[in-house]
Amino acid sequence: MTWTQLLKDEVETTYSATLKLLDKVDPNSLEWKPQSGSNWMTTGQLLMHLTNACGAAFKSFVTGDWGLPPGVKFEDLPPEQQLPPAEKMPTIGSVEEARKLLLEDKALALQMIDKAGEHDLANKQVAAPWAPDEEYALGRHLLQMIQHLAMHKSQLFYYLKLQGKPVNTVDLWG
Repeated sequence: MTWTQLLKDEVETTYSATLKLLDKVDPNSLEWKPQSGSNWMTTGQLLMHLTNACGAAFKSFVTGDWGLPPGVKFEDLPPEQQLPPAEKMPTIGSVEEARKLLLEDKALALQMIDKAGEHDLANKQVAAPWAPDEEYALGRHLLQMIQHLAMHKSQLFYYLKLQGKPVNTVDLWG
């Protein structure tokens, strides 16, 4: 199996399961978050994060453009800009908006896989800005971004479970 096929298969599976979980979100629960612990995103913030947890990162890894001003490095940013606390994260306006943005993010992810090409996926060594001394094959970084989406998909699964929604293992895996 090639990197291209592996990544496309994982994109299809992960986004499909995430979209099905979105169908179970109560539009009136966007302000909900777990009551115990700290630094929890609201459901709306989690939905927003899902919409840019993968494809947008693919674009940055493939193009090398992380949206930083010229001459600014990730490590130069204050900690709250590198990884903002939950209360500083943006939220989504509606479940429908989350669905639309998630589908756009999926299309971007698939486009970036094609743009990178099999040779670069397997051979181009790149580093994430948050770990500039750790270079890996581009394909590995993209796979990790799919895993990032999958982890937050699992977080949504548990949010739904805590809200009393009827979800089970089939919902988690799509």
